[in-house]
Amino acid sequence: MSDGAVPIDRRMLEALVCPLTHAPLSYDADRQELVSKAAHLAYPIRGGIPIMLESEARALE
Repeated sequence: MSDGAVPIDRRMLEALVCPLTHAPLSYDADRQELVSKAAHLAYPIRGGIPIMLESEARALE
């Protein structure tokens, strides 16, 4: 786990889906992001809280 990372509850991760596509998300512990392969976006996790806003997401290549 990277410096300053807060552990994420696995049950919470299983319940979350991409707000745009409703597809499952994968957890990237190193980058502290939830990745939507369907939407090609990575949503940040700040202080253990997923920020599920398209405007805050990082576009994936």
